[in-house]
Amino acid sequence: MNPKIITIVGKSNSGKTTLLEKLIAHLTDKGYKIGSVKHVHDGFEMDKEGKDSWRHRKAGASATLVITENKVAIIKDDTTSYIEKMTLYLSDMDIILAEGFKKQDLPKIEIFRTESVHKNPLCMKDENLIAFVTNSDYKPDVPLFGLDDTQKLADFIEFDFLKS
Repeated sequence: MNPKIITIVGKSNSGKTTLLEKLIAHLTDKGYKIGSVKHVHDGFEMDKEGKDSWRHRKAGASATLVITENKVAIIKDDTTSYIEKMTLYLSDMDIILAEGFKKQDLPKIEIFRTESVHKNPLCMKDENLIAFVTNSDYKPDVPLFGLDDTQKLADFIEFDFLKS
């Protein structure tokens, strides 16, 4: 299965994480399996120095799988594209919702708030913009949602991406 990917984009402190949390909850309540991805910058290290998995990697392992009865985490060297990583590691999901990745050629939902210190949205001319969440007067030629319209936005995602 190759799940569709939708990115949630916006400038810093625009509410991306809060919007993503609400969308995940709404879509999960409808019975969908949601994969989430957060873009972080190089240098981020999830493996703690001194832990066994860290020691395995330092010894030369190309990949380390950390397993419990109910969870799994993989730490692996992987130079494939962001999109390839998402679809490979989350292939068993119904949809992938990713926070960030504004430069990727993927469907985007932008959140833009008037309270933000930023004056303009990011993706007004981006052909991948599929929806706009705002309390501003901006009206790109895509479906518009208010900041509190997360149920309607989840319905939009369901009918346009999950049931298509």
